[in-house]
Amino acid sequence: MAEFVAIVALMMALTALSIDVMLPALPAISADFALAGENDRQLVVTTFLIGFGLGQPIHGPLSDRFGRKPVLMLGLSIFAVGSALATWAPDFQTLLIARLLQGFGGAAARVVSNAVVRDCFSGREMARVMSMAMTVFILVPIVAPAVGTVIQMASGWHSIFALLMVAAAVTAAWVAFRLPETRRAEDRTPLTPSYLARAAWLVVSNRITLGYTVATGFLFAILMSYVGSAQQLFVEVYGLGDLFPLMFGSLAGAIAVASMVNARLVARMGTRRLSHLALIGLVGLSAVMAAAGFPAKPPLALLGIYLGACFFCFGLLMPNFNAIAMEPLGRVAGMASSFIGFLTTVMGAFGGWLIGQSFDGTARPLVFGFAALGAAALAVVLVTEKGRLLQPAQPEDRAA
Repeated sequence: MAEFVAIVALMMALTALSIDVMLPALPAISADFALAGENDRQLVVTTFLIGFGLGQPIHGPLSDRFGRKPVLMLGLSIFAVGSALATWAPDFQTLLIARLLQGFGGAAARVVSNAVVRDCFSGREMARVMSMAMTVFILVPIVAPAVGTVIQMASGWHSIFALLMVAAAVTAAWVAFRLPETRRAEDRTPLTPSYLARAAWLVVSNRITLGYTVATGFLFAILMSYVGSAQQLFVEVYGLGDLFPLMFGSLAGAIAVASMVNARLVARMGTRRLSHLALIGLVGLSAVMAAAGFPAKPPLALLGIYLGACFFCFGLLMPNFNAIAMEPLGRVAGMASSFIGFLTTVMGAFGGWLIGQSFDGTARPLVFGFAALGAAALAVVLVTEKGRLLQPAQPEDRAA
């Protein structure tokens, strides 16, 4: 189990590493390519997410048909090609194309990690395994900005992409030699248009899957808005400079703590009760900031406490919402994983870009975005659960 969780965490972490390790290098990239707008540097993150979203609807059905490992290996190869192209990118347009390729290839790791866990587990046990994997995975955003800073200072930002090539190679080797194929031959599905249409309809017509996927998309937009704005907020507004990686990592640590708590509590409390409490907490925190008038520049300590508490709630929400959304669709786990990943990524990328582009030299757009997106997620969950909160799954919502 320990090694299984570690492999799943590594597959999940490849996406986080691809984003977070770049954050300290964004000002240098902007300067090297003489970008016109201050917020144009955020395209390095947004373009990756676009490729990440586009790849998931393709990798999911392929993994249902050909198995998890072949599709993962193909995706890691594409990711490595994108990393190589970015390492020697002569201009900003080439860099963005490389990031698109990275995201497209990295999407395979996201889809396959979810599908592999669903192949082996369901319900509360799936949420527990995902929480344990997230505990390991969250170490990446804690240390990645510091690693990116060190690499950039030592050999320039291009070398960061060489690190990503190495990460892809390590992941591929570990999976090739140690992860068994979890998609049984007798369960593999055809790629005929009629079957894909039926499977897609099975996914999108399921009320629980669709509802919790949309809610997760709003929550992912919270994370992406923070990732897109964090470097500008902490460095330019609060003047943290070289202390930015420490601040970023400390706040990410709240998600790691929440993941450990979730792994211990989810079996006793259930995925719905625990995640609904966390969602209510997230909306309540945002209500407090709203009552304070969404201050333009709250004291750094107060902002840190607020963001840390929000990310603690986030760590309780994501593994449970993912498990709830995947629960009814074990027979088409790859398709379900790709649908969930695609929709949440598109929503996260668009919401994060919208809030990130609203950055005006204050904390207000970010804090307002947290409040609006949290309230939207709560509204979707209420509709999905037909007005019920903190209640266990109904018989009709259980695994198919």
